[in-house]
This record gives sequence, C-alpha cells and structure tokens, in this order.
Amino acid sequence: MMHYGHANALRQAKEMGDYLVVGVHSDAEITKHKGVPVTLEEERYVAVEACKWVDEVVRGAPYVTQLDLLDEYGCDFCVHGDDLVTTADGDDTYAAVKNAGRFKECKRTPSVSTTELVGRMLLMTREHHEHTTEEMPESKRSRIGTFSSGADAKSPYTSVSHILPTSRRIVQFSNAKEPQAHEKVVYVDGTFDLFHAGHIEILRKAKEMGDFLLVGIHDDQTVNKIKGANFPIMNLHERALSVLACKYVDEVIIGAPYSVNQELLKGSFHISLVVHGKTTTEPDTNNADPYALPKELGIYQEVETRFSHLTTQTIIDRILDRRQLYEERNRKKQAKELAALAKLEA
Repeated sequence: MMHYGHANALRQAKEMGDYLVVGVHSDAEITKHKGVPVTLEEERYVAVEACKWVDEVVRGAPYVTQLDLLDEYGCDFCVHGDDLVTTADGDDTYAAVKNAGRFKECKRTPSVSTTELVGRMLLMTREHHEHTTEEMPESKRSRIGTFSSGADAKSPYTSVSHILPTSRRIVQFSNAKEPQAHEKVVYVDGTFDLFHAGHIEILRKAKEMGDFLLVGIHDDQTVNKIKGANFPIMNLHERALSVLACKYVDEVIIGAPYSVNQELLKGSFHISLVVHGKTTTEPDTNNADPYALPKELGIYQEVETRFSHLTTQTIIDRILDRRQLYEERNRKKQAKELAALAKLEA
C-alpha cells in the first residue's frame, strides 16, 4: 500500500539528489518475499507515479537491489528507510549496494507501515471515536464487533494510530500555492481513507478540468457518523498527508464540511466546479444530498475513471475476505524481522 510513510521517504530521498527513480516490485516478487500484496501491481504503479517527489518509476523492479540496476538507470546511489528489509531467506536486500558504498538512509516515519495498516483492518476497531451498535443505523452495523477481538488484538501490528503531525511535516508536504485570479478552481471532497489508485485517478481527472485543484477532507467524527463505527481506518492527519503528497493536488482543506455550502463555494478560493466520482454518495446526517447546492448552480460534474470500481471498502474486503492469510502474513513478517535483528546483533 502506498501510504504517507512511503511518501515521506520519497520526499527525503529527493532532497538527497536531483532526480528520483523509484523501483516498484511486482506482485510475484512481493508474494515471494513478504506475502500477498494488498493493492495490485497496476494500482501501486499509479500510486507511486502520482507522488509529487517522483521523477521516474521502474515497474517490476527486483526485490534485491543490485549495482547493475543502479547503473542501468543512471543512479548514483540507493536510498531506503532505517528499517531492516530482508528477503524470504532473511538476507539484507540492500547488501550489495551497501558494500559498494552506494546506499543512503532516510528516517522511517513512525506509527505507519503496510503491515500496521493491515493490522488495523484485521482488528477493525476505532476506539478513539467508535459508536455503540445501538447508536448506529442497521445498515451500518454489518462489520461492527465481528473483527474486533482475537489473538491479533495484542499484536503491535493491530494498533489504533494517534499520529499528530507537526506543522513542519504538513509544510513539508504542502505546495504553499494559492490560485491566481484568472485560474479556474476545481473542488473535490471525500474521506480519502487508505489512499489508493481510485482516489488518485479522480484527482488527476479533476485537475485536468481546471487550473487549481482544491481537495476537502472530512474529519474523523463526520466520517464516523456517515460511514459507520469502523471508519475511518486512517485518521484525519494521516489522510491529509496522503492527499498532500499527490502531485495533482494544489491545496487541502483539513476538516472540510460534508455538504458543499455557500460559504465554501464563495470563500477565498472561489470554486468554479465541484467534481465527484461515480461511487455512491451517502446522504448527510440530515439525509440531505451533500451536493445539492453545486447541482442547483450547475457546477457539479461526475467523472468516471479506469479505477472507478476501486474503493476503500474494496481494500478492506480484500483483507477481511482473506483474513487468515493476512494474519499469517503479519505473524511471519514480525518473526522474520525479529530473526534478522537477532542475526545482526549476534
């Protein structure tokens, strides 16, 4: 999964040089060394290519990085986080480039990893803002409590994040850009939970329809009320960083209103067009259509993309439908990391 932790690593890597080439592994390579991937190969390529700090993507890059690969793409050195990455056999995947002095390290972003996000979905609890089932409509109770217990509840990979990014981190991800008077401002809003290729393609299409793309992200409490007790999987700050890392996005409203209102449309950004995907739109808490006003004004447009079928629920269902497989994946990854650390300390 392409999350804000990856984006932060790519940001740091770009600061070390002038041109950033990013290798993305195939499904087969990931399955062999880490376990079944959550997002599919083409989805990951789209996600990495959309990151604002990436200049070029190598599709199907080998899991073990060798010197000839660096030379083929004209790379002076390789960058990775300060966490240990090993093959299925427990060997350091960057041993060759490290031995050649062509490896640099960036800081890993704490409290997030694909394994940890998978763990959140396996646990499926939002302790920091979960309603009781009695408070929820029947239609939104289907998964509540079903996946909130078991051995994995005590795993370090099944935690609820309380990340609070600093203003410095938000500035690092932001463009510090304002729309010019002549520019057409396009607005897209949503939850943007588990930021994926479906989100990215909507943002790309929306940016093509104007000059400046403004993205509204709903707060945790609003999402919780609209979508149900297990949502969002990622909190507001995590979701904001994920969206800010996308190269199609110019500015973000953190905690945007669920319904597009007059104050938003005529505010400092002077929105000309409101865009939404072909996915189903849940009504507001008062059962009103959140896009009633832009529809009435004739500035609302729905767009379809090649990933219109992909939603946050799709990602969650992939995990929950193969729950046992992913629980085993997390257990194996944890055991492999502990074994590798013991090997290094020996």
